[in-house]
Amino acid sequence: MRTSTKALAGAAAVATSGLAAFAASRILTRHPRGNAHVPEPAKSVDLERYLGHWHEIARYEQRFERGCRAATADYALYPDGRIEVVNWCRKRNADARQARGVARVVDGETNAKLKVRFFGPFEGDYWILDRADDYSWSIVGEPSGRYLWLLARDPHPAAEQLDSLIARAAELGYDTSMLVFDTH
Repeated sequence: MRTSTKALAGAAAVATSGLAAFAASRILTRHPRGNAHVPEPAKSVDLERYLGHWHEIARYEQRFERGCRAATADYALYPDGRIEVVNWCRKRNADARQARGVARVVDGETNAKLKVRFFGPFEGDYWILDRADDYSWSIVGEPSGRYLWLLARDPHPAAEQLDSLIARAAELGYDTSMLVFDTH
C-alpha cells in the first residue's frame, strides 16, 4: 500500500504541532506565573534616559539565569533606532556569561513596549512596566506574568528604595515571594 505525499505531510504537521504544544507546555510549567493580570506600562519612556547601565536587583528565576549573580544589562542606541542589549552575569563557578541581543520599540507612543531578540528569529516581549521619574529604577516584565526584573542604576539601592521597588511590583500584581535577589 502506498502512502500519499499529502497524508505524510498531514501526519508530519500533526506530529510537529503536537511536539510544539508539548514543548510549550513543558516550558510554561517550568516558568510559574507570578502575575495573572499584567498591567499595561504605567509611564512613557524616554529611551535616551533609559539607555545605559542597569543592575539586576531581583528577578523571577529562569533557566537561562539560574546561578547568575551580579547581573547587569547595558542598552545602547544603534543609528537605525534599534537598541543593542548586552546582558552579563557571573556564574557560581566565577565564569562570566554574556548574552547580546537587539531590541526594537513596538509601541512608539510610549516607548515602553519592546521586542528583544537574542538568537535566531525568536523575539520576546520586554515591557517597562514602571520606572522612577529620575530613571534610577525600573520594573520590567512581559504579558504572560512569568518574567519579572527589578532593575536599578545603583547595585546597592538604599533599603527604603528597595522596599519601595518591591512594594510597587506587588501593586502591579506580582507575587513578590517569587523574587530571587541578586548579589553584587
